[in-house]
Amino acid sequence: MKLPEAFVKRMNQYFEEKGKADEAPLFFASYEKEAVHGIRWNRLKLSSDAYISHMETMDLPIKPVSWCDGGFYTPDISLGKDPYYHAGAYYIQEPSAMLPASVLGTRPGEYVLDMCAAPGGKATRIAEDLKGEGLLIANEINTERSRALLRNLERCGAGNVVILNEDPAHMVKAFRSFFDRIIIDAPCSGEGMFRRDPFAPKSWERFGPDSCVPIQKAILGYADEMLRPGGTIVYSTCTFGEAENEDQIHGFLAEHPDYEIISHRELNGVTHDDEGMMRIWPHKTEGEGHFCVHLRKKEEGGEPEEDPRKIRKNPSSKNFTFVKARECFESFMQGLLASEEAAVYLEKIRTDFVLHKDKVHMLPISEDLFKGLKVVKMGDFPGEIKETAKGRTFIPSQALALELCKEMIKPSRFLSLGRDDERLTRYLRCETIMLTDDEIGLLDAGENIVVAVEDLPLGFAKVTGAVLKNAYPKAWRLM
Repeated sequence: MKLPEAFVKRMNQYFEEKGKADEAPLFFASYEKEAVHGIRWNRLKLSSDAYISHMETMDLPIKPVSWCDGGFYTPDISLGKDPYYHAGAYYIQEPSAMLPASVLGTRPGEYVLDMCAAPGGKATRIAEDLKGEGLLIANEINTERSRALLRNLERCGAGNVVILNEDPAHMVKAFRSFFDRIIIDAPCSGEGMFRRDPFAPKSWERFGPDSCVPIQKAILGYADEMLRPGGTIVYSTCTFGEAENEDQIHGFLAEHPDYEIISHRELNGVTHDDEGMMRIWPHKTEGEGHFCVHLRKKEEGGEPEEDPRKIRKNPSSKNFTFVKARECFESFMQGLLASEEAAVYLEKIRTDFVLHKDKVHMLPISEDLFKGLKVVKMGDFPGEIKETAKGRTFIPSQALALELCKEMIKPSRFLSLGRDDERLTRYLRCETIMLTDDEIGLLDAGENIVVAVEDLPLGFAKVTGAVLKNAYPKAWRLM
């Protein structure tokens, strides 16, 4: 691979100044090797015991990524067409990129911001850690990339997620001292992408690290304003230059003495400096290269300011349309879910139900917080209300199916197909499929059911006699 001359010169100088000149040839030789690939299994849908059996089913080697629970190295093969992928059972992610969200250490119930979220690798991992409690706001300034982020979060089955398409500068007023944790996978010069992306070296030569440094500094500043005292920030890049990494953090700490670095020396395969900043080097570890640092904002003394999250709930409305729409949605969920699960979900509807025209949303915080911001996804989107010949009807979304698990759904509303069942491929291609006599007897006639691959939900279909009317989204279909 032909690397930019300025990059080669700078990295040679870097290793020499660090007293590691003998590493430079090994570093540059790593660019002649094949890029590293991986997947991360979704802990919202699978237990750790299931990872191995599913990988054996897919005929994949069992080679864990040491710094990420559920992360595994994979060969360079297409994994985006597998039924497990369509069910959101795993996310395709380069192993080095699994580090920052693992380091963040999100806990259920927290309020978390992913400032540069697309395509969604870190956001989906954070959603797993939240387990449907608290709130994740995933922001992406690029409109096209925000759509990819939406699909990946919905496929993951993430709950309590808001997706924004905003400049972080516009978010500060709404979310000042709001978040428990913030992750910044900062826009960078992408030197760790050179062997994965043939266009990356040309982009580096055109724009260079200098164009990224002021953007990174500004984003860190916005993050500080939106982080609560005692909260933490994880800052990461996929580049090697100190100007975008250590120097950026040293500058931030000089301007913000109320921060300290959290060390993670327990992580195997990750290089740590004396201060606790982390790197993954492609000549030392199987990964494309990453920089990562975990920062904690110290607690403040004195009386805390009023918590902006206290204005949280969406007030219930006595508006006729609102009430009838909520009743319609409640009726659908009572018919779909097992009795205990339905009771829990109905309680959530009473507190989180939001209606935008005919679109139903579930949001655990006041939607007033998002006034003036560009919202791509306002919390969960279970479906919409339509007026039909039979009256007011709830039409479930693809996102709803992927948020559910087998145990939540009535057996009479659930159809699991094996990986070797040819109807599974037909379903993923949005084609009509036929039911067996036994299935006809078990499933509720005329109702929406969840179709699954080996108990992992894929989407909805409607039982019409011996036929399943396919509701799988055409935009998601297997080609």
